[in-house]
Amino acid sequence: MSYRLGVDVGGTFTDVLLVDEASGATWRAKTASTPQDQAVGVLNGIGQVCEQAGISLAEVAQVLHGTTVATNAILEGKGATVGLVTTKGFRQVLQIARSYVPGGLAGWIIWPKPEPLAALENTVEVDERIASDGARIRALDEDGARAALARLTGVEALAISLVNSFADPAHERRLRDLAAEVLPGVPVSLSSDVLPELREYERTVTTVANGYVQPQVKRYVTTLSERLREGGVGAELAILRSDGGLSSAQGAVDAPVTMLLSGPAGGVTGAVWVAEQCGYRDLITFDMGGTSTDVALVQGLSPRIGRETKVGDLTVRASSVDVRTVGAGGGSIAHVPQLTRALRVGPQSAGADPGPAAYGKGGTEPTVTDANVVLGYLPSDLAGGEIRLDVDAARTAVATVADAMELGSPEAAAAGIVDIVNENMLGGLRLVSVQQGFDPRDFALVAFGGAGPLHANALGVLTGAWPVIVPPSPGVLCALGDATTSRRDESARTVLRRFSDLTGAELAQVLTELADDAGGRLADQGLPREEQRVTYTVDVRFHGQGFEIPVSVDGDWLRGGTRDGALERLAETFDAEHQRLFGFLLTVDHELVNARATVSGPRPEVAAIHLEPTSGPPEPLRESTIHVGGEAVPAKIFDRAVLRAGDVVEGPAVVTEMDSTTLVLPGYVATVHPSGSLLITPADKTPAEMTPAEMTEEA
Repeated sequence: MSYRLGVDVGGTFTDVLLVDEASGATWRAKTASTPQDQAVGVLNGIGQVCEQAGISLAEVAQVLHGTTVATNAILEGKGATVGLVTTKGFRQVLQIARSYVPGGLAGWIIWPKPEPLAALENTVEVDERIASDGARIRALDEDGARAALARLTGVEALAISLVNSFADPAHERRLRDLAAEVLPGVPVSLSSDVLPELREYERTVTTVANGYVQPQVKRYVTTLSERLREGGVGAELAILRSDGGLSSAQGAVDAPVTMLLSGPAGGVTGAVWVAEQCGYRDLITFDMGGTSTDVALVQGLSPRIGRETKVGDLTVRASSVDVRTVGAGGGSIAHVPQLTRALRVGPQSAGADPGPAAYGKGGTEPTVTDANVVLGYLPSDLAGGEIRLDVDAARTAVATVADAMELGSPEAAAAGIVDIVNENMLGGLRLVSVQQGFDPRDFALVAFGGAGPLHANALGVLTGAWPVIVPPSPGVLCALGDATTSRRDESARTVLRRFSDLTGAELAQVLTELADDAGGRLADQGLPREEQRVTYTVDVRFHGQGFEIPVSVDGDWLRGGTRDGALERLAETFDAEHQRLFGFLLTVDHELVNARATVSGPRPEVAAIHLEPTSGPPEPLRESTIHVGGEAVPAKIFDRAVLRAGDVVEGPAVVTEMDSTTLVLPGYVATVHPSGSLLITPADKTPAEMTPAEMTEEA
């Protein structure tokens, strides 16, 4: 027997999913996160899920982990004290930054400019200069460099980012050797390793961010690895990257800036796997947890990968799934400012401690979870009985909103809270769809996270995205994504050549070298070359433009007789995307800016779930009363564990399970797909008599 274990740490819960690779059987555990030491919650969850499966910890072959350690270090400002080494004349590179200010004109008045991750007093200059074409204009002054490094006593990490080091990294590498002499034991990040691309600000801020989170990531990964071994888990630990691939534990320590969106990326990967089982290739993911909601758009089962990663006010240049985060979750706090007396929800969150008032852990402020309890949408216990809900405490908390707004009842206030949080999340969904030129009505909506299925039907109504797919075990889907992803690495290089000065053969050579470089690192991690798959992208712009657009390169273009037409095909693809995004084209030459090769391994073979077909209408557990549209309506409560393929749950209804709860609104139905997912659609769009086989064909 071979078992893979996915682990996802969120702001409120730590989710663990154990997968039997042979049968596809899964076991899940959801336990409270431990912000003081996330490894404690991880080990608690692993112990619980292995006990459920009746296996020893030693039988786990792989532990695949999505973590928010790097993200939290930046959001909470608890990273390392970073020293920065720059070329003489560029000491203020982080302070000058870029001219963009959020909020337009108003931003200049009220936007507090964030402090750089490397303070000016911890930034030193060295005398050297390399040209953009790699020519060495001025040699590195090593004596001056030693003196400059000696002034950085007290730093916990060192970032070295010299101008044009992407063209020749020799001076940065020599400085690393000098730093090992002058500042022994201090980890060093080189911009030529972290981001070997042009634009000194983006390269510098990304390298500094790498150093800022590196000590904390190293401490966490090392501690977790040691505790896993001490607990009897001999499995290899792998960490999810922001782009949805896996890295070895050492790879995560060496390049932690690639892990900033590790947690959300796991959910997108899991959603793709689930949608594929249901027969859908275009989807929008909707992951609502306790603290925030993450959304992303997927076309052809391929998540959109962006070249920037945003965490709070920080934007770094690192590949990541194009996930947008909204400060709306089950723990988001509702409040009524005295000045406006208008209801607001979030972004403040009750988190895991004390949590919503309904958790009975000392929380008193009204949250989205409390509103759902008041409306009757949530069962009396969560996470398989680990958390018992205090209905009276929830009503008391929500009543404070009702009183502040002079509403007639807690139910009216709760409905307002839910409506507002739904609108907040709709804004995030529009960011990845409408704002990018996509119509959400052309996509399915995959809803997961502990709170996602409660709001999924309403978001389907607001977006017109049907069906709404609620996966099996939606509360731990991020952990499933961790368990069903593959290893990945990438190499990049700045080229900066006009198409008129470039040939297909030269482009092929550059991309081949990059693929060999990334593939070699994965081979060192145990992934054989013959199992590696390579994809290529290049950043293209019109000559003279200040920005570029990533364009995929078909590997077939670079082989044989089609190589000569590769640049023409790239130009056509770029023009089509430029036209879609901006509505116009320029009559100037195209220019290749950066080239990139991404190498990945095969996706793990995890057997899909196949439910037995239904033998009759599903039997509800009981009937209850819920509040919808300002009215109390009778609703049936179903246990998802007893539903079978082809079962149709007509709204209003509530479907409960260990890790989440699904709400089906009046006028809608949830049909059980053979893969175990619930497909929510308007009642007039899915015939109740459709058989499982017909459902699969229809999808």
